[in-house]
Amino acid sequence: MILRKSMSLLGIGSAQIDLVLLKKTYRPDEYINGHFLIKGGTVEQQIKRIECDLVMINHSTGLEQIIDTTIILTSRLIYSEESNKLPFTFKLPAFMPISSKEISYCFRTKLTFDEGVQSKDQDTIQIIQ
Repeated sequence: MILRKSMSLLGIGSAQIDLVLLKKTYRPDEYINGHFLIKGGTVEQQIKRIECDLVMINHSTGLEQIIDTTIILTSRLIYSEESNKLPFTFKLPAFMPISSKEISYCFRTKLTFDEGVQSKDQDTIQIIQ
């Protein structure tokens, strides 16, 4: 048990997060719906927060810009091998560049614990006219 706890602090066997979206293509000003799927690891862990950034990536300049962030503060305990779903809703800005060879978008999600390494996830979306 002590070995499993120590390994989860290093990120081995710790809880994982996955942002599950209903689709991958959206229009400006549209609502994005889905859920966060949190899967427990080998030991129980205390969740501190979930952060989800919508990031615009400009491939021609190499710059990344955070468009908006959703933060869920919690003190939820995730037990070993347990799965939880938390609803996710995000409204896209009314005016934003459409996806192209130069511009792409993704959601970067981080699950932070009281102790241990963060769990991260990345989901690409496409913005169309």
